[in-house]
Amino acid sequence: MIIAIDGPSGAGKSTVAKAVAKELGFSCLDTGAMYRAIAWRALQNGVALDDNEALGQVARSYDISFGHVEGDPVPRRVFIGDDEVTDAIRTAEIDRAVSPVSAAPAVREALLDQQRRIGNGGNYVVEGRDIGTVVFPDAAVKVFLTASDEERAHRRVRQNVDRGIGSIDYDEVLADLRRRDEADSSRATAPLRAADDAVQIDSTSHYIEEVIEQICELARSSS
Repeated sequence: MIIAIDGPSGAGKSTVAKAVAKELGFSCLDTGAMYRAIAWRALQNGVALDDNEALGQVARSYDISFGHVEGDPVPRRVFIGDDEVTDAIRTAEIDRAVSPVSAAPAVREALLDQQRRIGNGGNYVVEGRDIGTVVFPDAAVKVFLTASDEERAHRRVRQNVDRGIGSIDYDEVLADLRRRDEADSSRATAPLRAADDAVQIDSTSHYIEEVIEQICELARSSS
């Protein structure tokens, strides 16, 4: 079974996906980390972030893989080729670079096969921006998770403080989230939107535990 969780940056998709996967005994596939890894590699290689073909070449040249701890559905390490980029892809620089990279049609095409190959290998919770619309359109459960701009910015700041990576300036984070929303929603290829059959959940005024349980119930009723 595939559980697809889409939504804008900072909506809590990663936190929710990890918790749902743990509750249900599923594995968790972080497609956002895959795009971040390509963005990191492109910057390291000096590739222009508006060069679709060059970015596509990067995506076609490297396999992205995840390191797991036995019994834990959440991947703890991220690799692109032979390079571990677990921490390197969680910086403010990559936050800014990932939208143009993920908007490149050649990158999305190259990573689509990798995402489907991993996801079709078992029971997965998959989060991103086009999971239910493009990557796994036949997913058994589709959720579009969102929250207010302000709430998402506060959450991202707290997250950055906890991990010691990324900006902790609220206004900067809020502006960056809104910029990414616009870029992700307006891109020509696989724009951010809710699938027609997705269950929409606004987590602004809900405890995260309530959101997790709602998605778990959707999965149980679909199995």
